[in-house]
Amino acid sequence: MKICIFGANYYILSRMQTHLLFFLLGFSYFLQAQSLVVKPFMQDVEPTSARISWETSTGTESTVNWGLTNALGSTASGSVMNGLGTSQIHHVQVTGLQPNTRYYYECKTDGITSTITDFITAPLPASEQSFKLVAMSDMQQDSGNPTIFDEICNDGIIPYISANYSSNIAKELAFVMIPGDLVDNGADYSQWANTFFNPSENLFKNVPVYPVLGNHEVNTPTYFKYFVLPDNGTTGFLEHWWYKDYANMRIIGLDSNPGYTLQAQLDWLQSVLDDAANNANIDFVFAQLHHPHHSELWPAGNLSYTGDVITKLETFSTQTGKPSLHFYGHTHAYSRGQSQNHVHAMVNVASAGGNIDYWNEFAQIDYPEHTVSQDDYGFVLVEVEGGANPQFLLKRISRGNVNVPLNNVLRDSFLIKRYNVSPTQPNGIFPAQNDILNPNCPIILQANAYTDSDGDAHGASQWQIATDLIFSNLVYDKWRQYQNWWDNVDLQANDDLTNEDVGVSLSANTNYFWRVRYRDQSLGWSEWSDAKSFSTTNAPLSANLLLNGGAEDSTNYWIQDAGSFEALSSGQCASNNAYQGTHLFAVGGVCNDNAYGEGHQDVDISGYAIAIDVGNAKAKFGGYVSDYQGDDLPEFRLDFLSANGTIIGNTPKYGNQDNAWTLLNQNAEIPPLCRQIRFVLTGTRNAGNDNDSYFDEMFLKIDTTECTQSVSIDYGQLIESQISVFPTPASEELTIIYKNFHQSIEYQMVDVSGKIVLTGELTGKRTKANIASLSKGHYFLQIKGANSKGISILKE
Repeated sequence: MKICIFGANYYILSRMQTHLLFFLLGFSYFLQAQSLVVKPFMQDVEPTSARISWETSTGTESTVNWGLTNALGSTASGSVMNGLGTSQIHHVQVTGLQPNTRYYYECKTDGITSTITDFITAPLPASEQSFKLVAMSDMQQDSGNPTIFDEICNDGIIPYISANYSSNIAKELAFVMIPGDLVDNGADYSQWANTFFNPSENLFKNVPVYPVLGNHEVNTPTYFKYFVLPDNGTTGFLEHWWYKDYANMRIIGLDSNPGYTLQAQLDWLQSVLDDAANNANIDFVFAQLHHPHHSELWPAGNLSYTGDVITKLETFSTQTGKPSLHFYGHTHAYSRGQSQNHVHAMVNVASAGGNIDYWNEFAQIDYPEHTVSQDDYGFVLVEVEGGANPQFLLKRISRGNVNVPLNNVLRDSFLIKRYNVSPTQPNGIFPAQNDILNPNCPIILQANAYTDSDGDAHGASQWQIATDLIFSNLVYDKWRQYQNWWDNVDLQANDDLTNEDVGVSLSANTNYFWRVRYRDQSLGWSEWSDAKSFSTTNAPLSANLLLNGGAEDSTNYWIQDAGSFEALSSGQCASNNAYQGTHLFAVGGVCNDNAYGEGHQDVDISGYAIAIDVGNAKAKFGGYVSDYQGDDLPEFRLDFLSANGTIIGNTPKYGNQDNAWTLLNQNAEIPPLCRQIRFVLTGTRNAGNDNDSYFDEMFLKIDTTECTQSVSIDYGQLIESQISVFPTPASEELTIIYKNFHQSIEYQMVDVSGKIVLTGELTGKRTKANIASLSKGHYFLQIKGANSKGISILKE
């Protein structure tokens, strides 16, 4: 007789009952021991073969039963390796298959057999088969939101495909790319089954997955046990980098983790790209690696090695005409950009589960190549088209974030064509050939309307001004894209890309050349417009009204408001060298560091009161700024003060995060009744101990030249004329310059009451108007028939 104790109750069992109890307990343990830890998942699918993997808690049998129907009928065996403890990871390569064909399969290990499901083999490279792929990244589980990756797969990808294409997931999706961070800690074995494979089992049982290593995998051997990737990388680094062809695309997996950012990988990449260049079946190259080159929402994650990879992809695309793209992650937010001079796109496909990097959570940088950044969960779907006109359409499908949940919302898309027709060459309108402009006045370049013969929308414009006809000595170079989503606001809204406000940055008495080119949203650039020359007149300004703008007289004339405000000698306390002279300002502190610093100087401008109060005075201000390594932020602004010291206006802050000295040259209207200008310097530390916010050669000058405005005129076919007048103020004679494309135009001058005091006709490019008979005061030059209040004229 045995006495068994269960909880607080006592049971007396017979010998037969005891044997039966232990048999049942043992059978229960046996069933548990032979469970599926990781259900079958697909990887490395070829036209004639496919690899199927799974994991069991025990058992070494690795059998796949497969066939063209649910009846199966064929068998394949494979290999097994130990996972953890008694668990076994099984890999079976099924061979002898037909391209682009559906097969059914089940996996068997001893007494365990999986349910029957299906997959479709890859098409032949020359088949011109269209297909779809999904890319997502950084699904490592966030303890605060542990179900996100499950939702991405089972509420996101699968329902989206079913709703928009068909419920046949094996047919609709060719493969999934994952650029790293599949789990939170690769060394924690249980995370692989619990947080990656189990949430994705309904997807990967039909669709092959192709990952690369992220930093969270910590290069664990477990990663290499689960995944069998193409073994065509460099010997000694197999499965760290690899490539695979699918239909008309080559996908390339790379390792951007420490210890693997090697020249050997770049050399291998070059050889793979060279091969793709000579492969007539390849239209597109998609690469994936974990770390970004430029991350807008988390720049601390940037990696220069990724820039080396991008350079090779850009060169490949430009030399071959085959567009390229790279996926990345690491920063937990979606972001999309495109190279300026190459048909290459860059897409962060996170976050599929990792804690989102939200706007304003970290120091962030608005990079010119990026046009969209979104702090959300989601995935990317790419529709790839083969045939005579290959192209791919990328879509970002968003699941929102914890603050604003979304249900599979399309938030971004773009189309890239293999054989794109570039936009029509633009024509520069203003300045016209040999125009003469006042450099103290804002200059707005104007070109004609955008046209594109194959219907692509306007994607970007690039504007250049140079002092030579071959544009080797650029003084202005600006790349404007059609959108720039930053903190959920499009900073490029309402810019039609056909004009560019240069501001006031040109020198007086100088000859210039300008040109523009247009880009479509499929990344094709037009030819540059024909260069047009113009010149600037003399443009007197006041002397620099700032005292000690370069720190050569210590901090005299400046007042420290917050933190520290230092005048350092070049290199003092490991600071930067001065731009000019021997000293520079450090605002926020290097020798005496603070997280934030601020100082100012007040400048008396009461001597310009008349011009200020009639709205004819501008501040020209700026200087040289620099940082140490791109983290801290030196900025300056102007505050406008009345005679009693009340602030009546201010400018935005202007700054730059660059370790090289950068000239920032700004201008602002001085509001009426302003009698003092406060020049404010600030420094904000974003990383490290030192506040590396440096300033040198700061200046503030006053301009009382009255600028003219452009007048838009509609005379039938006359689309636009540019009217300008100088000098003003004037006492005897005005010169009126206008661009008459079709006919002469009548003008009139009116006084402030609206009375017409002078009339005339513009019959040539330059017309003289005698104003000697007019009394002193304000007048307006008006173009007859134009809807404009006119150009303000001051008669002395």
